[in-house]
Amino acid sequence: MTKMTKKNVYDALINFANGGELGYETAEGFVTIDMDALRGFAAHEIELLDKKAAKAKDSAAKKRAAGDELTEAVAAVLTDEFQTIAEVTDQIEGEDVTSAKVQYRLNALVKAEKAEKTELSIPGADGKKARKVVAYRLIG
Repeated sequence: MTKMTKKNVYDALINFANGGELGYETAEGFVTIDMDALRGFAAHEIELLDKKAAKAKDSAAKKRAAGDELTEAVAAVLTDEFQTIAEVTDQIEGEDVTSAKVQYRLNALVKAEKAEKTELSIPGADGKKARKVVAYRLIG
């Protein structure tokens, strides 16, 4: 008898759901799956899912712990004086540094309670109205 594959088991389940026997067709003929074999297959698949979930959880924890270089660079630039997103972005070297990426990291620092944000009013030039911008500073 050949080894029972996942495809064989799924074919057998489809056959069973359609009102047939719990089995599958092979070149050698129809193979019936007994309940012990089905139970063993399901238990093995659950073990594999648990291992995969544990591995994904570990790798996600490692990524979170490592943080990211841009977040560290943004935190290094912040001082105890409020700075706008544009001012922070201008101080960071790198080709792929954009104000959107910096803003995301600044908000992450605020959520982690390492920085605080406020809204500043910048006076307009030549009689234009003032505009409001968000500014950040390091807590400490």
